[in-house]
Amino acid sequence: MHIILETTNLSKEYDNKRGIQDITLQLHAGDIYGLLGPNGAGKTTFLKLITGLIRPDRGTITLFNYKMPEYFEAGMQHVGTMIESADFYDFLTANQYLELVARFYPTVVSKRIEEVLDLVGLFQVRKEKIKGYSTGMKQKLALAAAILPQPKLVILDEPTNGLDIEGTVMFRKLIKRMSAEMGTSFLISSHMIHELEQLCNRVGIVVGGHLRREGYVTELLEENQSLEQFYIDELQLPKEDNASA
Repeated sequence: MHIILETTNLSKEYDNKRGIQDITLQLHAGDIYGLLGPNGAGKTTFLKLITGLIRPDRGTITLFNYKMPEYFEAGMQHVGTMIESADFYDFLTANQYLELVARFYPTVVSKRIEEVLDLVGLFQVRKEKIKGYSTGMKQKLALAAAILPQPKLVILDEPTNGLDIEGTVMFRKLIKRMSAEMGTSFLISSHMIHELEQLCNRVGIVVGGHLRREGYVTELLEENQSLEQFYIDELQLPKEDNASA
């Protein structure tokens, strides 16, 4: 299968000794890959390294055959991102905000802005100022910005935070639709295990900055009653077993 993202021994350590250590991972075209792990495990750090928000201490990142960060612009041209809480100009409307984002993508036309606002369920409130939006509505707008340029890869960090049940279902359907109809690949960090079980074809568990284990969801479910049970069992492994895994 065609590899669109590859990291080798990727490492980043902060002053508090947290971060990630020697994560080697491959993402294939068409993958919907879920990153699971407790808070502070290193999931967001990993995504920030891939998208160039921080620099690694060591290791390599290759994105669409471009070595990062040397060829950052070329590697990121087909990537949409939503990492941590998005910041907005609250005095703008959703429509105006996406028009601002679209300036970074010469191929995006105004029709595309209306299309993504409709996809995420914000079309009816597109002319309202963002300052009046709920947390969930802002999360939807951040998702709209991420998929605006029709990227080949979308990287999402806790994308369902603040979403109600309706919004979560919308998110799941949108991801599946983009994957099936456009061949879009996804790398998603989330603590919503049941959502990832329904959505992803591959998952990886990050614990203490290490990629503890990864695999195809179908194979993991053959060994476990649920992805949640698999996750719990992995977290309960003693350190000496983890070191030999």
